[in-house]
Amino acid sequence: MAEDRMLGGEGDLAAAERWVDSWETQLEERLRQARELSQRVSELTAIGRSADGLVEVRVGSSGMVTGLWLDEGIRRQPATRTAEQILVALRRAMAELADRVGQVTEETVGAQSETGRAVISSFASRIPAAGSGDDDGGR
Repeated sequence: MAEDRMLGGEGDLAAAERWVDSWETQLEERLRQARELSQRVSELTAIGRSADGLVEVRVGSSGMVTGLWLDEGIRRQPATRTAEQILVALRRAMAELADRVGQVTEETVGAQSETGRAVISSFASRIPAAGSGDDDGGR
């Protein structure tokens, strides 16, 4: 009896147990969501193309180039133009990857959650600002 008074009674103890159970359930759900986010992000790829379609760059989930395709028509232009087109296509692929990461993050942990903001920020920090040298037309 004295122990019940010290703890605030059986009702308070039951409420505390419910709170702990709820907290544990929420923690398990967040862990499940984080695992799903990690799995889905690790499977992402993105493709960027030059405006004229002569260059295509594929990137994996880490942003590393996993494929580069050059149309035969590339031979009719200066190498510097080809290099510019490759970089533009790469930036486009990276921007597409960042968009996909944002979508997956929203679908799993929520883009406004602490985890979501950290993941999106991490990818966004690796992407050049929109419009920075992204125009490959007219050269």
